[in-house]
Amino acid sequence: MIELKPERQDDWWEVEALYDLCFAPGREALSSYRLRDDIPPVSGLSLVARDESGIVTGAIRFWPVRVGGLPALLLGPVAVHPTHQGEGLGGVLIRDGLAAARAHGWTRVMLVGDAPYYGRFGFSRLTDVRMPPPTNPERVLGQDLTPGAWDGVAGDVQRWDAV
Repeated sequence: MIELKPERQDDWWEVEALYDLCFAPGREALSSYRLRDDIPPVSGLSLVARDESGIVTGAIRFWPVRVGGLPALLLGPVAVHPTHQGEGLGGVLIRDGLAAARAHGWTRVMLVGDAPYYGRFGFSRLTDVRMPPPTNPERVLGQDLTPGAWDGVAGDVQRWDAV
């Protein structure tokens, strides 16, 4: 049995170890990490999945950013331990994380990822939103958490504290 709970400060290093296991070395060199440096994830939205032994089997984080001066969430990373991949845990983390974001009053969320995978969760390409280079613009995806939340939103993705 897998239990999902909001990430706590005590979970930080276990989650980081999972991300190190699931992602290529140098993951922290990606431009999305410059948007996260020294900014805490949004409290109550980032989730940790643990198995019956208490081992971290999955995690998802959400970070505050600004696009065209407006608030948005940056989803990522989301990871599932290799021993639990293919069980649907990634989808559960995404769906539950998005539901928590709606419940906390966030209106829009974005990520950098594969459209075929994230499209099934309601994400589509954001053509007028620019992540810092060298991000491939085809991979910049978003979702309205309230109807029309991305309508007319354009510009560079900036750090939460950039304004």
